[in-house]
Amino acid sequence: MAVLTLDREKLRTNYIRMKELFEDRNVSWGVVSKLLCGNKLFLQELINLGINEIHDSRISNLAMIKRLKRDVQTVYIKPVSKKNVGKMVEFADVSLNSELETIRMISAEAVNQEKNHKIIIMVETGDLREGVMGEQLIDFYQEVFQLPRIEVIGLGTNLNCLNGVMPSTDKLIQLSLYKQIIELKFGREIPWLSAGTSVTIPLMLSHQLPQGINHFRVGETLYFGVDLVKEEIIEGMHGDVLELHAEIIELQEKPLLPTGILAANPSGEIAEIDESLYGKTSFRAIVDVGLLDVSPNYLFPKDPEIVILGASSDMLIVNLGTNQKGHKVGETLSFSLKYMGALGLLNSAYIEKAIV
Repeated sequence: MAVLTLDREKLRTNYIRMKELFEDRNVSWGVVSKLLCGNKLFLQELINLGINEIHDSRISNLAMIKRLKRDVQTVYIKPVSKKNVGKMVEFADVSLNSELETIRMISAEAVNQEKNHKIIIMVETGDLREGVMGEQLIDFYQEVFQLPRIEVIGLGTNLNCLNGVMPSTDKLIQLSLYKQIIELKFGREIPWLSAGTSVTIPLMLSHQLPQGINHFRVGETLYFGVDLVKEEIIEGMHGDVLELHAEIIELQEKPLLPTGILAANPSGEIAEIDESLYGKTSFRAIVDVGLLDVSPNYLFPKDPEIVILGASSDMLIVNLGTNQKGHKVGETLSFSLKYMGALGLLNSAYIEKAIV
């Protein structure tokens, strides 16, 4: 079985670095755990870091977090479906919302459970995923603040999640102005401007984050140490907290080109033929992981001489060239990952998870 490992010390290093960056700028933040898919082993590592605010998009994951540490503030980070309102109020202390009718249901459920529920009102700033349109925000807020057991603790936004619209100083200033208008009109303080995700961190690092933006929701940069604008590892952080290790289950010297009549494979792909490769061979290894677990597009062999050729549902095929390093069946090859690759692996029941 292939193994996805989480490096405890590298995760801690990344966490400490992020914590220092935010503390220096007087910005609060929570860790987004949805990548971990509710894995108890990995969630415990987050909690062991001393994190007191964890965000997730699955209620079952928030329930697991509450079982591991009751006093962690849990934040549900997508609009909740009607049938899940009760469970969400039970396991989430805070939720992100953009539908008035949904907030009414949350209020009724909070009354029923005799607990207060905090919300962040999401505002549309151009990426066209979730969010209230700016011109509707005043009327929306006026309705919300009258609801029992509901406390608005922030305005927020998401960028670069659907259409790739990047955060900018102008867009975040716009959000800050919405907050000021609401506070002046209704005489109520809104503590958080939650405009930050991992893709907003580069604005902070380049000192372009507008005043007032005081809350971030961070996942990818914590686990991968990456500046998502420059696509580089941030100084002092690690990009390989998570790695895949998969066993070679076949290794043979074979032709570089297939033979026979070609048609589409089960993925709908048709092999391209480079006639200059006829008659040539290489050592090809089959590795014990496949499309059911992860797309090859998100895998990167740690050995730069290894090339990924393709995958079927349960097998990954790589080119070892002349196999100068003498790889053998039963050995393990290691791969670094992109975020979506790690997400697929963590969501797969066929991949072992381990701490190193």
